[in-house]
Amino acid sequence: MTTKSPIKLPAPVFDDPRHHIRLYHGDSLELLALLPESTVDLIFADPPYFLSNGGITCHAGRMVSVNKGAWDKFQDPALGPVRARIENIHEFNRSWLAACQRILKPNGSLWVSGTAHVIHSVGFAMQQLGFKLLNDISWVKPNPPPNLSCRYFTHSTETIIWAARDKKSRHTFNYKLMKETNRGKQMKSVWEIKPPETWERRFGKHPTQKPLALLERILLASSNEGDLVLDPFSGSGTTALAALRLRREAIALELSYEYLALTLQRLTQDLVRVELSLTTLQFSLDLFPNLMDRSCSGRTSDRPADSGANQKSQSREMSANLQLVQQECRFHFIGRQNRAVIFSVLAPTLDDALQQFRNSGHSPSDALFIIKTETQIFLA
Repeated sequence: MTTKSPIKLPAPVFDDPRHHIRLYHGDSLELLALLPESTVDLIFADPPYFLSNGGITCHAGRMVSVNKGAWDKFQDPALGPVRARIENIHEFNRSWLAACQRILKPNGSLWVSGTAHVIHSVGFAMQQLGFKLLNDISWVKPNPPPNLSCRYFTHSTETIIWAARDKKSRHTFNYKLMKETNRGKQMKSVWEIKPPETWERRFGKHPTQKPLALLERILLASSNEGDLVLDPFSGSGTTALAALRLRREAIALELSYEYLALTLQRLTQDLVRVELSLTTLQFSLDLFPNLMDRSCSGRTSDRPADSGANQKSQSREMSANLQLVQQECRFHFIGRQNRAVIFSVLAPTLDDALQQFRNSGHSPSDALFIIKTETQIFLA
């Protein structure tokens, strides 16, 4: 009897075997169906809120649209009454939650973040599917944007539901670590964590980006080093970045190439680790071999210390008298597999360096990063 070979996942758009980080492009429901059953330790999901309805909100003191993109709009050509739309959204939530439940290990758990627009559907779907509800976390955002309509309380929280795969699951909870993190007290289910800092958005913005501190707490609380973490709606890649920093394996699924590119930029910022090996270069300009202390500590002077203004003036005069004796531009190619310098060359431009890299027998795909260093030596 012959058995059919299982359908395999498409090639990842990024695969780091060393750190076990993989990014996949595609529809999450289609990709989740291709993952093996009972293989994932932890899932964090930030699904579409279906909030992009033409409304307005306040951001940085300005009135802006709440529309986040096509991915946040419910796509149904036969969109009927409001009730039908709500039922369709709930069925979508049931579908992806069931797919996540299938790939979770018996003791695995799932975190889902959302506002009131979607989180109640998610919680009900979890109950229908037999998840074991563990906690509902209130993530409090300091300094939320004001409510422009003045007809509601200011929205300042999101709810994060934590659930185990089923009633029999013995989920991971690093209680002692969370207590230590909370200064020796039991950590409560109300978390005050700032939205993403400016440095977290340096490569671009995602409208529902979660702060790294939030994902790091979730991963530390409910997983261990080496565990496999999955994010079916990866967005800007915060889950994968937290997994990388905390030595977890990660799989990220994302429909948008734009956000996959953003994720890759954020990941490579942490993946690059340039180790500078400093060697001592000894030379002497003295005619005699006797050592002489030429440092400031070896000089004596009866003159009072110069004022700050005089020092700045002398510094400018000194820099004007310096003579440039050597200048070079060097490019270092970091290997895709071993994260070491596989080729280094002096070249005036990046194009020249790339040409020499190819001439040396390397393929352009051999390098993951290229680092440019410029050195100037002045005669004082």
